[in-house]
Amino acid sequence: MSVSIYVGNLPYSVTEDSLKEIFSPYGTVVSARVISDKISGRSKGYGFVEMSTTEEAEAAIKELDNGEIEGRNIRVNLARPKEDKPRDNRGGGGGGRRFGGGGRGNGSNSGGNRYNDR
Repeated sequence: MSVSIYVGNLPYSVTEDSLKEIFSPYGTVVSARVISDKISGRSKGYGFVEMSTTEEAEAAIKELDNGEIEGRNIRVNLARPKEDKPRDNRGGGGGGRRFGGGGRGNGSNSGGNRYNDR
């Protein structure tokens, strides 16, 4: 079973091919992905490498964590499983508010100043 590794603080110039090349001395690289912004296509500075065995993954983590690539100290550790979060299909960027409004206070329109109504 393959093991997924998180690689953070990557230089933006790192490609999937170069990421695979960096990890290949430690074992069989099943896949290498650099995560990029959907709109701009620019790297987000992190990625994932899948190694074929736990031993290979541990060797790569031990040797590469806090190592330097193009002047940046990369972070390398076991990837955490992706959480299944329900999608928020309410649309818009309303900050979680369901029905307009906003403002301060508890939503009443009493017009009073909560600091002077003591």
